[in-house]
Amino acid sequence: MRRAFAVIERDMRKFARNPVIMVMAVVMPIVYLIILGNSFQGKLKGLPVVVVNQDDGYWGKRLDERLKAVAVGPKTVKITYMSDQGAAVEAVRDGKFKGAVIVPPDFSRRVALGINPEVGIFVDNTDQISEGALTAALTDAVNSIREVFVPVRPDRTVVQARRVELYRMVDYDQSLIPGVVVMAIFMGTMITGVFNLVMDRFLGVDEAILMTPVTKTDIVGGLVVSGFVITMFMATIVYVVSALITGITVIGSISRFLGILTVFALTTMGLLSMMFLMLGRANHPRIVGVFSGFMNVIFFFPSGAVYPVESFPPWLRAFSKVNPEYYSVHALKSIIFKGNPLWAVYGDILFLTCFLAVMMTLAVVTFKRTL
Repeated sequence: MRRAFAVIERDMRKFARNPVIMVMAVVMPIVYLIILGNSFQGKLKGLPVVVVNQDDGYWGKRLDERLKAVAVGPKTVKITYMSDQGAAVEAVRDGKFKGAVIVPPDFSRRVALGINPEVGIFVDNTDQISEGALTAALTDAVNSIREVFVPVRPDRTVVQARRVELYRMVDYDQSLIPGVVVMAIFMGTMITGVFNLVMDRFLGVDEAILMTPVTKTDIVGGLVVSGFVITMFMATIVYVVSALITGITVIGSISRFLGILTVFALTTMGLLSMMFLMLGRANHPRIVGVFSGFMNVIFFFPSGAVYPVESFPPWLRAFSKVNPEYYSVHALKSIIFKGNPLWAVYGDILFLTCFLAVMMTLAVVTFKRTL
């Protein structure tokens, strides 16, 4: 045990002498939260649309009012007016606008007579995300032109769906917090633990360590524990700062905060052990750099941190079921946003615990105490 503590102390001292790495590992996930949260913002807004209204009748004006309401209310679109239909469509083709609305000259007459009134909606369908939101917004605006007023006494014979929200509203940037914290944990596991062993091997320092009575269990356990302390500190800072930025409760109840820290701890130990298993024989830090970039993409995006796992293709959903970050993100979302106790996510905790046990065992067994 004393030898393992010596390994831990040495590793901690190394990081104390180089705090820049820790600062960058903390800052980068927070910057990611700010940039991604403000880039997506959940619902699309400000999509540029060009409108060519060739009808000066009543219904043409009504349609124009509805389009302006979409621009001012939900701000889905940003309207520019043109008089030339061909130029408007060409501007969409050139990428200046996401769509064009063409109102024909006889639109009001056709609406009044009920003779198949139509409005042309030209969209850039190469951008599927913008195309879907834009088509829905414009179609709703066109279909609602006959809604002149809101009835004082609604028709109680019409079947209606009533929306009931089970939890408080969670903004898009707030929903990113679990993924951002897990990313910080992943980055922490890449700059601690096995990375220090690889650096020692690259610099030739490990030769002096191997001449001591330190066992491979001491080496693996010591580096994992020191990496655990540093990474937990980083993850907690990222969580607190992210919560303050997005306006969610940092601690809440004691049981809630302890549940969050439990998920942090299991995720950190599991990923540190996995990195030791995969990179325990590497001899150059460049290998760690290339590997970390690849593994970050492989684990982070299928975790459900950015996009719901249920919408993935079957093969990617199957991979998510063995992805430890998926269970970490799921547990953190349940505890942070729903206020669930730790026992409510026992399936996630069980997987993370088993993952940690398997990875740690394999890391110790496969590690070679040789040059």
